[in-house]
Amino acid sequence: MTSLNQMEFEDKPPNPFLVFVLLSLHGWKGNQRDQRSNKTRKLERYTRWSRIGIYTIFLVCGQSAATLLGRLYYDKGGNSKWMATLVQSAGFPILLPFLWFFSQPTKSSSKQPNFLTFSFICFAFGLLLIGDNLMYSYGLLYLPVSTYSLLCATQLAFNALLSFFLNAQKFTPYILNSLVLLTVSASLLAFNSESDTTTHSSKGKYVIGFLCTLGASATYSLYLCLLQVCFEKVIKRETFSIVLDMQIYPSIVASCGCVVGLFGSGEWRGLRDEMRGYEEGRVSYFMTLVWTAVTWQVSSVGLLGLIFEVSSLFSNVISTLALPVVPILAVIFFHDKMNGVKAMALVLALWGFVSYIYQNYLDESKAKANQQSADNVSTV
Repeated sequence: MTSLNQMEFEDKPPNPFLVFVLLSLHGWKGNQRDQRSNKTRKLERYTRWSRIGIYTIFLVCGQSAATLLGRLYYDKGGNSKWMATLVQSAGFPILLPFLWFFSQPTKSSSKQPNFLTFSFICFAFGLLLIGDNLMYSYGLLYLPVSTYSLLCATQLAFNALLSFFLNAQKFTPYILNSLVLLTVSASLLAFNSESDTTTHSSKGKYVIGFLCTLGASATYSLYLCLLQVCFEKVIKRETFSIVLDMQIYPSIVASCGCVVGLFGSGEWRGLRDEMRGYEEGRVSYFMTLVWTAVTWQVSSVGLLGLIFEVSSLFSNVISTLALPVVPILAVIFFHDKMNGVKAMALVLALWGFVSYIYQNYLDESKAKANQQSADNVSTV
């Protein structure tokens, strides 16, 4: 009898109301978890894009101001290439308080590189910065600032090519279109040398400035790609302090190397006469160098922050946002000529920039759609 009742109890269907209540509670808890995860994801996305926005402002404003101040140094009587190179890295002391503020207690972790590895990375990057900054100094000395800034746009093309080999960057039709447009833009400036050399420098110096700026753009692109590799493969720490570390320590090495170059070349002997002969006076000479150093550091922090948050190629694209700013300001303050060829080069460079931005928008949309699909699958 007991076994018969037990069989009847086991064969009895479950209460539909009870099943409905249990399923409703389970669904309510699942919805609550999904809502919390969505809010957390949105907050993280907004925070990340806020940081990207701040880094973008640092990069664009700092780069534009530093380029114009560097041109001002030469136009008002400055002539030392090593001094112009030194100020591009010597402003690192202003970052030391921020490094102390954002530093975190050191924890033993396998993710942290050892001291020798980190020292070698900083030393190598410092040497790379010396050569890169020196070539930029020659370019800024021998070229009009509008031509110089447009030539710097070629670093986006160099960066895309190097990212393909070093960072596994995929080429798409829009990225290829961007590379072609930027290459044509630089070629137009090369054929535009006649109009610039008549009022600024000789033909030979123009060619030197042109080649140095192209070489500096390629070197800088290599520097950015290697930085991304270090962030992803070697350092593996997601803190703002590591961004400051990778700016301060290579800058120390670069500054020491520039001081050696300044004394080794003998340019230090002419600095006193250079200061006395500066058109705006000694105070203006000193302040021009100081603010050039400060603005370069602001620009570099923004650049490294974008590499840390996104990629080296994205940071290079954002740096081209200064393209329409610097040439226009150069025409206003330094009376550079903006002829038809240079205007066409500017339009092509901006077209290349927009082409890459659109590709980045497509990538973001695809990643967002994939994330939503994954969330829907996990919910089911």
